[in-house]
Amino acid sequence: MSPDGESATVDPSTVVTVKRKTTKPSRSWTSIDTTGKRTVLDEDKYAIMHRVQIHARDLRILDPNLSYPSAILGRERAIVLNLEHIKAIITAQEVLVRDSSDENLVPVLEEFQRRLPVVQGDAEAGEEDESPFEFRALEVVLEAICSVLAARTTELETSAYPALDELTSKISSRNLERVRKLKSAMTRLTARVQKVRDELEQLLDDDDDMADIYLTRKLAGVSSSVSVSDEPLWYPTSPTIGSKISRASRMSLVSVRGDDENDVEELEMLLEAYFMQIDSTLNKLTALREYIDDTEDYINIQLDNHRNQLIQLELMLSSGTVCISMYSMIAGIFGMNIPYTWNDEHGYVFKWVVSLTGTFCAALFVIVLSYARYKGLVGSWWSKENKQD
Repeated sequence: MSPDGESATVDPSTVVTVKRKTTKPSRSWTSIDTTGKRTVLDEDKYAIMHRVQIHARDLRILDPNLSYPSAILGRERAIVLNLEHIKAIITAQEVLVRDSSDENLVPVLEEFQRRLPVVQGDAEAGEEDESPFEFRALEVVLEAICSVLAARTTELETSAYPALDELTSKISSRNLERVRKLKSAMTRLTARVQKVRDELEQLLDDDDDMADIYLTRKLAGVSSSVSVSDEPLWYPTSPTIGSKISRASRMSLVSVRGDDENDVEELEMLLEAYFMQIDSTLNKLTALREYIDDTEDYINIQLDNHRNQLIQLELMLSSGTVCISMYSMIAGIFGMNIPYTWNDEHGYVFKWVVSLTGTFCAALFVIVLSYARYKGLVGSWWSKENKQD
């Protein structure tokens, strides 16, 4: 409004619309089902939580913006995996992988598509892969993690051992800096391998946690109990699909309600195989660390030896300096411009003073070195010099 009370028109072209910039949460999820079909999902965390029936704290472990330790968590309907660069949720029907745009995940996704579909055996015999879907998915993840860590360890060994040998032969600033970087890389890699190993060991030590990973068995137990309670116990005698499902439901119900509910032998064998592989990788890193420690000890011994040689040389120079100082003191006394009565007509005294003083200083120097060698202060250095000569 203008000062005169009239309304002022505003030019629409001068109006600037300001849009608030909002950050959109990451919704990058890739789903791979039992047939190997790969689907990109654009869903928020609440949809994912409802889809796999997990809590928000479990989904927060898979947040790439947060730092969480390695974890393999078994839930009622899903397995939450946070191992290195692989952050996934495994159910009995699909695998959800987060941040599939990562180039390190491309081989893993291809391996999922290749190995997750059920491998059919002889059609007439009705044989097929008895391994549950979640076990095949878990095996792909563990194999990928162990392979990556083993490859990193091999690369580190290839670079570390020649660098350590070169440092042993020649101590220089360049070699020391190279070994320092390799030791830092080894420390970081050891921490990564140790985290995965500890998680597998913790899972192997607890049978209840391993039983929670049997998603297919739990799902079959629930469906079998519902079908048995709602339907009459009558099954057709013809070998149809319905009769096969009914027999499978009865067998699943018996296995879940019986002692087989706590049978984790199959999963234990799977985990033990990759535990041994990751433990072998850790042993290689431990051996490399011990080799680095031995090299450092050898370098320190060499430096101590050089330091001892410098101390011995300093002892010799100090002894020689003391002897020469005594000689200079006597020469200074006789060189004073002071009249002495005994100095007149006794020119031969100069020769005797010079000779006796030099002999005394040389004898004193030999005595000091002999005493030092007797005490073991310079014996090792002299013997080493003699061997080199």
